[in-house]
Order: sequence, then C-alpha cells, then structure tokens
Amino acid sequence: MIGPGRDGAPGPASLKVARVRSDVSKRAGYRGDEGDGMDLGLSDRVYVVTGAGRGLGRACAIQLAGEGARLVLTDRDQGALSAVAAGVGGPERAIAISGDLAESGFETCLTAAAVARYGRLDGSVICPDDVETGSLAATADETWRAGFEGTFLGPIRLARSVARNVSVEGGSVLFVLGRSARQPLANRAVANGLVPGVAMAARGLAGELGPRNIRVNLLIPGHCESEVGQPGAAHRGAGDLREDQESVLTHEQARREAEDAVPLRRFGEALEFARPAVFLLSPAASYVTGSVLVVDGGLSRSL
Repeated sequence: MIGPGRDGAPGPASLKVARVRSDVSKRAGYRGDEGDGMDLGLSDRVYVVTGAGRGLGRACAIQLAGEGARLVLTDRDQGALSAVAAGVGGPERAIAISGDLAESGFETCLTAAAVARYGRLDGSVICPDDVETGSLAATADETWRAGFEGTFLGPIRLARSVARNVSVEGGSVLFVLGRSARQPLANRAVANGLVPGVAMAARGLAGELGPRNIRVNLLIPGHCESEVGQPGAAHRGAGDLREDQESVLTHEQARREAEDAVPLRRFGEALEFARPAVFLLSPAASYVTGSVLVVDGGLSRSL
C-alpha cells in the first residue's frame, strides 16, 4: 500500500519516508520535537569564532557557549579575547588564541587547537575585517594588498582549513559580512571591493562542500548598538548614508537619521544578530546552505 491506509494511519511507504527523515535529522544532531522548545543540537560541538573580542563575534561566542558549544576564540586584542573566554566558562568551555587571520598559517593553528583540545571540530563563525579605509581614489596600493590578506584571503583560508578538519558527520561555516557585501558604503573602499568577493566565494564553497555535508552560509547584519554606549555605531550609520555631511552632523543627529532609515526605527542589539547567526550555524538549520540572511530591521528592501 502506498501512502495512508484506509483508517488514515500511515502506510508502509509513508513510514519508510518518515524513518529516513528521522535518521537524517538525528545524524545532523537536531531533535526538533523532543522536549520543550527547539534544541539547536550544539551541546559539546566545537567551533572557531573570529573577531571574538568585540562586537558580533563576541556576541556569537556568548550565544554559542550558552547553547553548550565549546569554542576556540581568536582576535587581535588579547586582553578583550581573554575576558570573553573567561566569561563564557574558561578553558573547559573556550580557549583564546590571539592573532591575525592575515598571517598565512594562523588558520591552521586555530583548527589544530580545536582538535587537540576538544577532540573534534564542527565549524566556524568568520567575521572578516570591515574597517574605514577612505575613498577609492585615496586608498593606496599597500592598503589594498593588506586588505586582501585580512578581509578576503584570511577568511577563505580559515574556511578551507575548517573543511579539512571537520568531523566525519560534516560541519558548518558562517560568514558574518558587512553591508558592503550588498552595496558600496562611504569611506570603505577596500571592503566595498573585497567583501562582495568573499560572499561569492562563500556561496561557491557551499556548492563544493555540500556533498560532504558541510554547509556554508552568510549573515549580513545592519546597524548594531555599540557595546559601550558610545555614538560610534550611529556615526558609522550616518557615514554610510551621507558621506558629504558626516563631519557636520552631531552624533545625535547622525543617530536619528540612521534610525529613521530603519523600518523598526532602532539599531539592533548584538544578541539580535547573534541568535539567527547561531541558528544558521547549528544542526537545526541542517538543510540550509549557500543562503544569505539579512538581519537589519528591514533597512534593505530588495530581494
């Protein structure tokens, strides 16, 4: 019998499909209907998180640790990095390795540390550099070369190293990219030129690594509240929107202008970006790869 039986109960074919789907979900670590709420399946999985000493990298590290993951954290700022590692549970939960992804070979140190310390590796959150470098016309060749190493090649090297070292059941890589992945922003010439390339390379990796059950996704966040209550986030937002008048606007005016452009009329909190990021990384998103999730309060209106 194909499909439901006469009494509405599942027939043999339906039961077989259900068993296959259940087996796939269990291998992915997702137990969607067991217990209360959604289990993201992150307990004791191991992830490398870059930029973990600040901003969204830090928020992702905190959220991952809260879900039971073990972490290898990296950032150029050793002090900030050590504080985050201690805050999420110390060596049993996270180890801190300061350094720069622009240095070839550093990515291997990170993935090797994960396997050596925790016995496995399941993926990475990669937050490439996105700094103000000035206008395209004024940006020197040396700045472009340094930007290529830090913004493009370093993150891609880490993704490749993760893919070589993940467990046999597969893994997940999440790139957290600036809005320059979708549109050029003022005073970010290097990011405008390189971040879209990272996005396309990541989507290409999703196709290459999919047969090994390694997922690759992207998250593009909008304006984020600064961590220490400074007006920096608003100042950057106004710069993105209006380059010529940035020096004239006060921080308060800049913030109002940036917030008014967002349908939700506010900047997002760091955890409002970290939660969807961690979901994409997790086994709960086991059938999502090659996707781009924009989390910006509705600022981007295009498909």
